[in-house]
Amino acid sequence: MPIHALITLAVLAAILATLAFSSLGADLVLMGGLVMLMVSGIVSPVQALSGFSNPGVATIAALYIVVAGLRDTGATELLIGRLLGRPRSIRHAQAQVMLPTTVMSAFLNNTPVVAALIPVIGDWARKYRLPVSQLLMPLSFAAILGGTCTLIGTSTNLVIDSLLVRQTGNGLGMFELAWIGLPIAVAGLALIIGAGRWLIPDRRTPTAQLDNPREYSVEMIVAADGPLPGQTIEQAGLRQLPGMFLAEIERKGALLPAVSPRQPLAANDRLVFVGIVDSVVDLQRIRGLMPATEQIFKLDSPRRARVLIEAVVSPSCPLIGASIRAGGFRTRYNAVVLAVARDGERVRAKIGDIVLRPGDTLLLEARPAFVAQQRHSRDFFLVSQIENSQPPQHHKAYVAIAVLAAIVLGVAFGLIDILQASLLGAGAVLISRCSTPEAARRAIDWSLLVAIAAAIGIGEAVENTGLAALFAQALTGLAGHGTYAALTALFVTTVVISAVITNNAAAVIVFPIALSLAHGAGANVMPYAITVVVGASASFLTPIGYQTNLMVYGPGGYRFTDFIRLGLPLTVIIGTLTVVLVPMIWPTGG
Repeated sequence: MPIHALITLAVLAAILATLAFSSLGADLVLMGGLVMLMVSGIVSPVQALSGFSNPGVATIAALYIVVAGLRDTGATELLIGRLLGRPRSIRHAQAQVMLPTTVMSAFLNNTPVVAALIPVIGDWARKYRLPVSQLLMPLSFAAILGGTCTLIGTSTNLVIDSLLVRQTGNGLGMFELAWIGLPIAVAGLALIIGAGRWLIPDRRTPTAQLDNPREYSVEMIVAADGPLPGQTIEQAGLRQLPGMFLAEIERKGALLPAVSPRQPLAANDRLVFVGIVDSVVDLQRIRGLMPATEQIFKLDSPRRARVLIEAVVSPSCPLIGASIRAGGFRTRYNAVVLAVARDGERVRAKIGDIVLRPGDTLLLEARPAFVAQQRHSRDFFLVSQIENSQPPQHHKAYVAIAVLAAIVLGVAFGLIDILQASLLGAGAVLISRCSTPEAARRAIDWSLLVAIAAAIGIGEAVENTGLAALFAQALTGLAGHGTYAALTALFVTTVVISAVITNNAAAVIVFPIALSLAHGAGANVMPYAITVVVGASASFLTPIGYQTNLMVYGPGGYRFTDFIRLGLPLTVIIGTLTVVLVPMIWPTGG
């Protein structure tokens, strides 16, 4: 083995071991490995940095901006209600996520599908108190399984199709892969739904499971021109808010304290919610609810430009001993008090009548500049902005959904390239002001982009040094001359290579070996090519094997080894079905 291949193998082993046995971020580890390969002269700077100019990386970055538009307009909540509904159990929730994802990914590029659904599923899991880690890995795997069912399901299928046409003159039909793709998808979904709750760990952080000591009482008004009047509390999604409950309804001066989930809402109802600050942010995103205080309309800035802020009152605050209304809080600070927590408990009084005391925690709506202006002020002990707390622009929700639909349909019908569609979609989101430039910058997961770009550079080294080809030839050389043994070795080879470099590169590297195996046995090329297609798509063992795996790696809070726990049995089942069914569907002699 050449020295450069040995060095690459050592670096690759170090990367995988570090990811498996340490808590370092994937972006840091992969960039460290890439730098070592570049300093060693194994890849040139141009090759090492090629991942940063890769169209796939730019596509994902643009799609994050499109997703920011969905989030900032409240469109994700609309999608939750329409697509997902109410789960009965974690298995039911996984089925609700995976079935439509599998179908969509059979006809659409799975990157935008997964990118659009990650924040939707995150909000949905929080709403129904489901572990998001048990939903995001199934999301990625379902997208991969769906891609094996049609010719356009994934770019790998198209790559092998073009190689087949070049070598044999015959390609794959649009639905020819469904003969093997559908059984694989059904078996994969059955395994994940049936055993996923044991094979996928609950990665909720300890802090997420603790009760927040600050409990606020927040009043909201049912907008007369919104969708909520006439709906029951349960239909409106106000019954199962995480960390918050609806305490009472005030209707035309009368109180309805024991609120039934079947209680219909009426226009201008005043709803009193009690709960933690994160749930106040969720309330802000519900279409048809608005804060009850009229003070929010008196600030000198549009609501879209404001955020939620927590501030702790200090003893030197000039409003101590005065009520919020009498002290002129809004005029003095250009901020509106939405709720007050005192000693960790809610204060039962109208906001304007609450007399401020030292140590009170105020939930404010103000411009982000309030944080910088008051951070070192003697009036407050502590001032902190709540992330992603801008009030959504519900009236633009359908604009954001239309942008996403245009991207998906344009790519599905071959009218435009996925990169071009994503960049145009990101521009449309910003031009239509579905999201602001500041929010769009924050929405991009830069660590994910670095990890993907670094992985592409490392894949260049694995391919250029001949390491992948050497490994493939050695493994397939053990297959002997039996058809099942040859297909098994071919599948394992493709899976292993696609786990450390892109699946497209793995397919291109292994296809010539599949061709030589078929010719050496005097057999039909098709079963060998189909085995390479499935093996390249079966990227379940590592988060770096497929970009959708990397996309869910951070939001799901996964460890590197979590993918092996579910990915290994899934790969074994898919490999077994492939080796058994492919020769039956595409006979080696025909």
